[in-house]
Amino acid sequence: MASGTLLDVSRAELGLVVMYLNKAEARDKLCRAIQYGSKFLSGGQPGTAQNVDKSTSLARKVFRLFKFVNDLHGLISPVPKGTPLPLVLLGKSKNALLSTFLFLDQIVWLGRSGIYKNKERAELLGRISLFCWMGSSVCTTLVEIGEIGRLSSSMKKIEKRLKNGTKYQDEEYRAKLKQSNERSLALIKSAMDIVVAAGLLQLYPKKINPRVTGAFGFITSLISCYQLLPTRPKFKAP
Repeated sequence: MASGTLLDVSRAELGLVVMYLNKAEARDKLCRAIQYGSKFLSGGQPGTAQNVDKSTSLARKVFRLFKFVNDLHGLISPVPKGTPLPLVLLGKSKNALLSTFLFLDQIVWLGRSGIYKNKERAELLGRISLFCWMGSSVCTTLVEIGEIGRLSSSMKKIEKRLKNGTKYQDEEYRAKLKQSNERSLALIKSAMDIVVAAGLLQLYPKKINPRVTGAFGFITSLISCYQLLPTRPKFKAP
């Protein structure tokens, strides 16, 4: 009986791994972790680690082909009722900037693959795309701060309603607490990605060097991998 349960658990866990790796987004984030981990190890110096960084960066661009359509769809999609106008504008700006980044990134890939021959223009578009990514990360950071504030206000109202101190037993409160934790993690990720973008653009080369960029990029990659994890099934003890 115990061996059967253990087999069921193992099969379910392996199924989750397969489900996870079948996601193009998950594979992209795993490659991103390798890319920025290699950047951290190389410190911008020539060698094996830098070669892994560059080759993985180019390979990741294939995962992002036509991905700009996702944010383009988000740009024209309606927003939830009751969302404050500033958050709506920031959210739409994020969609527009991220979609532009992903679209221009395809031209960069064509240039580095040798299909698009104008290397100077490809490099210029690559730099513009990174500024778009930085802008989208700034917008995301501001949106998350605003949404966390809204959730905090809602949670305080629930606390006032539940005077007997059983807030953690209230389903609505637990749901909002979970959302708040998820948005807090997203806030940390987006704020750190601003530093990564600044490092890739070499805006502050003395302070944000390749090793710092690699470290921040590796951490945000791990956060992204965690955010994509599927929900584990619950097994009852026999």
